[in-house]
Amino acid sequence: MTAADAPIADETASYEVTESTVVYEGAVWDVRRDHVDYDGHDMVREYIDHTGAVAVFAEDDEGRVLVIQQYRHPVQLRDWELPAGLLDHEGEDHLTAAQRELGEEADLEADHWEPLVRYNTSSGGSDEFIQVYRARGVRATASAFEREAEEADIVTRWVPRAELVEGILAGRLQNSALVVATLAVDAIERGAGKQGTTA
Repeated sequence: MTAADAPIADETASYEVTESTVVYEGAVWDVRRDHVDYDGHDMVREYIDHTGAVAVFAEDDEGRVLVIQQYRHPVQLRDWELPAGLLDHEGEDHLTAAQRELGEEADLEADHWEPLVRYNTSSGGSDEFIQVYRARGVRATASAFEREAEEADIVTRWVPRAELVEGILAGRLQNSALVVATLAVDAIERGAGKQGTTA
């Protein structure tokens, strides 16, 4: 099999970073400026230096999907999304983080967890990757988590997957993790893909 015949896949590439500085130190993440020796030319790129994140595609026994609605200031929306959150520290186990976020944002835990899909949110502007897990056998936690700020008025809803697919294709639902995960599960259930991309 030649390279042209192989399944399409992203290719790892690395170029020497000759200088790297934090040009803005933020409350949640930083903006970093790298000087890169790109084939003998000095290339300058700035990007969000992100901790990484996880999201949870949780389904109940009826096949409905848990979505949460909360205010997102950068896009000026109360969007519908999956329970999700940042890694607490570099190298944190992604599954542990996903289980924590499901508890903190929805007061739920699950018996069965599978890695669903991993993707980069903006390859030209951020080094953030989100690992999405599929969670089933869902039940309420023993106690409720005390939320604050925009998480204090989170709204939760269980929605049939077909309704989410329709909303995504109609442009009513735009959160990236919700879009990617919903369409991935829909493809899996239709037999068009294989589950199991790991962090």
